[in-house]
Amino acid sequence: MRPDWRWLALLLAALLVAGCARAVKVKPPKIKGSEEVAPTYHLEDSAQTKHRVQVRELVGLAEQRLASGELDQAETMARKALRLDPASADALTLLGMVESQRGRNEAAGPHYRRAAELAPDRGEVLNNYGAWLCANGYPAEALVWFDRALAAPGYRSPASALANAGGCALKSGQSERAERDLRRALDIEPGNAYALASMAEYQYAQGRYFEARAFAERRLAAAPADASVLQLAAWIEERLGDRAAASRYQQRLRAEFPQAANAQIGEGPK
Repeated sequence: MRPDWRWLALLLAALLVAGCARAVKVKPPKIKGSEEVAPTYHLEDSAQTKHRVQVRELVGLAEQRLASGELDQAETMARKALRLDPASADALTLLGMVESQRGRNEAAGPHYRRAAELAPDRGEVLNNYGAWLCANGYPAEALVWFDRALAAPGYRSPASALANAGGCALKSGQSERAERDLRRALDIEPGNAYALASMAEYQYAQGRYFEARAFAERRLAAAPADASVLQLAAWIEERLGDRAAASRYQQRLRAEFPQAANAQIGEGPK
């Protein structure tokens, strides 16, 4: 499952705007033909505005620390934001991402869920919780949250939720929904790496090896390879009878992912 990170870029853009809201000195121009000058006014941000800006700044700092791999600092900033605003879905989502990056998936779940409960109309937050559910063995429940994400008003990343829904449906044996959602995702975003990998897996499971090869090649062209797609590509080539190509993929697998050196060799699952 792929979490939706685009909300973080949007959040940073909002932060740049919000961060500029400070005390402003306003002085009307002198009235022509008169020596009298209008009084000067000072407009200050309200306490509520300052509080909101402070939370956004902390969330923005947490996102920067997360992006640079400074997980402890990211957690500290996100928790500070959460103390100021216990209903901050952004801070909760960041805490979930920190735990996921640490490999503590069970601890990440409650953060994603609470964020989704607090932001029921934010598609990216709902999609992230669905992705966590599917990756942790709850595919049927995950599909409900992907549907909610797709129905959320103004959701700007439907391809992400569709790709996640298709991959999750594939895992749960719902092949018709898997193909439908994956094709819809690729119609919107032809280079969606997760949708391409899932379509390659779907076509392989259906015995359509030439189609599986095409999607695997598109996946490898769209983003850096991972161990699973290289292994799948090797299995596909084995089924097509091209043992030389299969061997090349296995060599890449061992060279680029040493931890996968003992990966299954051969034709893959029947």
